[in-house]
Amino acid sequence: MALNVGDKAPDFEVAAVVGDKKEKFKLSDYRGKKNVVLAFYPLDWTPV
Repeated sequence: MALNVGDKAPDFEVAAVVGDKKEKFKLSDYRGKKNVVLAFYPLDWTPV
């Protein structure tokens, strides 16, 4: 599914580590409440 400039990002849920806790985040939890910046690093935590 391709997105165009100005399209809303589809809702998704991701696992994250915050400090020593594992949490899940859903984009819809923040929609309309806070600004969200998405950053993707393809090789983070990948053995070299």
